Parts: sequence; structure tokens; C-alpha cells
Amino acid sequence: MSKVLDTRVEAGIAILSALVFVGILVAGATMTADNFGETGAYVVVTAIVAFILVMAGVGYWISTKE
Repeated sequence: MSKVLDTRVEAGIAILSALVFVGILVAGATMTADNFGETGAYVVVTAIVAFILVMAGVGYWISTKE
């Protein structure tokens, strides 16, 4: 692949991961009647942990590409 295409793929993956994270946060905030109950808080904490792990995995994958 060309360098420009590689850069676009990497940027696309990062943007998509961030959008998924924001989507999970919005879903967690609207899960309960009071807009942020105990279940919503668990969803947000899980989303943050998942986001960190996914971004670490993506970063590792990008760094090992040749």
C-alpha cells in the first residue's frame, strides 16, 4: 500500500474507534429513566476500559505494520 493510503486507513480506524466510544457513552447515558443511574455508570466505566484496550490494540497493530 502507498504511504498516503496507509495514513488514511490509520486515521479512519482511529476516528471509527472514537465514534464507537462516543456512541457507547450516549447509550449508557440514556439507559435509565434518570439519565444516569447505576447501570449507566457501569456502561460508561466499561466503555472507557474497552476504549483504552481497543486503542492500545490498534496502536500496537499500526506500529507493527510494515
